[in-house]
Amino acid sequence: MSVTRLLIPVLAAALLASATACGASSEPDASADTPAGSRAAETPRSANPEPVAATMPDVIGGNAGRAHEQMGSGTDVAFKDASGRGRPVDDPAEWRICASRPGPNQQITDYPVVLDVVRVSESCEDAVSQ
Repeated sequence: MSVTRLLIPVLAAALLASATACGASSEPDASADTPAGSRAAETPRSANPEPVAATMPDVIGGNAGRAHEQMGSGTDVAFKDASGRGRPVDDPAEWRICASRPGPNQQITDYPVVLDVVRVSESCEDAVSQ
């Protein structure tokens, strides 16, 4: 008897064992742990869930960079030069907040949230808010 004749049945058995093992579920059966009739009622989910309402924090007078971090990366924020010069706000950390839309403690109902800002070295009182 040759070695090949001995290996064929062994390889066939190994292949069969691995093929049948793939069909088994690795997830435990939840009904096995729960007595009949005591399953918790599942909460139905709405197809169109309501958006979560957010409140605008009071960031007036604060640093625009820190305010943007406080509101989170998921909040769409637009920075507007309150001086009326239309300067781009490339680094919000170098700008101070003079006003916000919506105002402090108001519900955010529209995006982007707009922060009217001036450079840290400038005064909000001198800014011409448009």
